[in-house]
Amino acid sequence: MNKDLTVGNPQTVLWKFCLPMFGSIIFQQLYNIADSLVAGKFISENALAAVGNSYNVTLIFIAFAFGCNIGCSVIVSQFFGAKNYREMKTSVYTTLLSSAVLCTVLMILGFLFCDTLLEQMKTQPEIMADSALYMNIYILGLPFLFFYNIATGIFSALGDSKTPFYFLAFSSTSNIAVDILFVKYFNMGIAGVAWATFLCQGISCVFSVILILKRLAKIKTDKKAALFSFALLKKLAVIAIPSILQQSFISVGNIFIQSVINSFGISVTAGYSAAVKLNNLVITSFTTLGNGVSNFTAQNIGAGIPARVKSGLRAGLKLVWCICVPIVLLYVFLGKYLLLLFMDSTSAEALLTGEQFLWILSPFYFIVSAKLVTDGVLRGAGAMKPFMAATFTDLILRVVLAFLFSDTFGVIGIWSAWPVGWTIATGMSVYFYKKMQIQWHNRS
Repeated sequence: MNKDLTVGNPQTVLWKFCLPMFGSIIFQQLYNIADSLVAGKFISENALAAVGNSYNVTLIFIAFAFGCNIGCSVIVSQFFGAKNYREMKTSVYTTLLSSAVLCTVLMILGFLFCDTLLEQMKTQPEIMADSALYMNIYILGLPFLFFYNIATGIFSALGDSKTPFYFLAFSSTSNIAVDILFVKYFNMGIAGVAWATFLCQGISCVFSVILILKRLAKIKTDKKAALFSFALLKKLAVIAIPSILQQSFISVGNIFIQSVINSFGISVTAGYSAAVKLNNLVITSFTTLGNGVSNFTAQNIGAGIPARVKSGLRAGLKLVWCICVPIVLLYVFLGKYLLLLFMDSTSAEALLTGEQFLWILSPFYFIVSAKLVTDGVLRGAGAMKPFMAATFTDLILRVVLAFLFSDTFGVIGIWSAWPVGWTIATGMSVYFYKKMQIQWHNRS
């Protein structure tokens, strides 16, 4: 069902819209969590390290898919809010066609340079073969990753956050079962983990794209929508490229950080691999809620009522902070037991590494969540330069400080770089939002 986000109480509308999105991203993250869980429990600590090591490379591909999602979602939201359905449809078709080309290029580059990138990350010889095998199968599934993300972005732009939730609830739980089937019973090793994700994500992608095309067909327009528009591609790119660069640079930064972590040995790599999955579950969830705020902002700006955006931001902050409380308590006091889902209790160094990571980072979720929601407003309003400035500040600080602190404090120094980057970047995002709000006020 399509939902107009420009009417009704902003907090009620936003919460009803965002909560299914939160549920969706939890299920989506189960893909990667299931891979690590099954690898660590049913294969070996080396397999867990291999999946975690490859994960930082897969994030680069996810960055491009995420950028296509955001670009399409914001532009479609604006046209939907303005009731311009013909241009809305053309935006969708343009995104699908241009993303197909982009995906093809990335697949070629991925197959050509996968091994080289793993070597540059100082991947240990013991896990090199498994890391490369996992990566190559993952690259085969890139079309599913791209088109599924675009479909969810379109659903969100139309105010429908429930349909993606239903798809992900089914496919993610199926992925866990298929992971175990392929690894434990078919003895496929690390390849079984990768093929399970490929299969389940593929099914989810096909059904979601079919449904979105059927839904678009039901929306009547004054004239037939064009299949491609260079003018709309430029508009999409203005939103998508900064989002791609943001996520890509974060991923590249994580690869640099991973190279430092790998120098501390397999056990530290395995502990980080488990803990960072738990961390990324939270950060990705907050990013998705920020996307919901972007859709809310874009629809209301498209409808010519930016005054509702401030209420939407407040509602978004309340939502993420309510979610932060139980997560922080869980990670600080029960993080050990969550990590044991991925590894054996005998992996003492790996377990301690993961615990320290969660203890240092999780209290700062209250700060980084505020940044991600505020970024949602900036992105939805098309203020991409301020958005990029805050994001790159965070990234550069985290990478540089991780190298500097690791020399003095070891791996604890690497983890400590995260809160510093988050805090400074959050201050920047809030400043840019306040400045934009003053501009809106002066125009009214």
